[in-house]
Amino acid sequence: MKEAGLPKMIASHEAKVAEAPERRPGERSEPGRSGGASGHRLAAPAHPCQPVVVPNPEVLAKPLRRRFTAEYKLRILQEVDALSESGQIGALLRREGLYSSHLTTWRRQRDNGTIAALSPKKRGRKAFRPDPLIQENEQLRRQNERLARGLQRAEAIIDFQKKISELLEIPLNQPGTDEND
Repeated sequence: MKEAGLPKMIASHEAKVAEAPERRPGERSEPGRSGGASGHRLAAPAHPCQPVVVPNPEVLAKPLRRRFTAEYKLRILQEVDALSESGQIGALLRREGLYSSHLTTWRRQRDNGTIAALSPKKRGRKAFRPDPLIQENEQLRRQNERLARGLQRAEAIIDFQKKISELLEIPLNQPGTDEND
């Protein structure tokens, strides 16, 4: 008698999954936790009693950090300041997917008096900016090394020419004495 009820159980389970409530575009809750349609699909069950759930393989490698613009922060703070009834702030936070700590931080930044304080900051180590004199010194040092190598090559070529002229007994003109003088 129990075996006759198994196909009905499976069919009712599949119907429940198919009847999952639609999410509105503004909702931010995860569908798997809220009972909505999840990223899972039913596979062929290994046993008629238990449906096999195959997880969605698409996973972000690194979660993205949310960044809020100064205009957005000011707009949300103005909306919160305009609310008067209890529960409205919580509804606003749920609608926007924010935490109360965001409001606390943004209020403190606004009270400091600068819009720049509300704009997002670049995270991580500060970029190293070397002194321009140090950069110029390094550039001149590299140029000096390059010119010194060129001078060594030129001296080696001149020495080679002198040795060849001595072997072939070809007189070289001495500097300062030209045949045209």
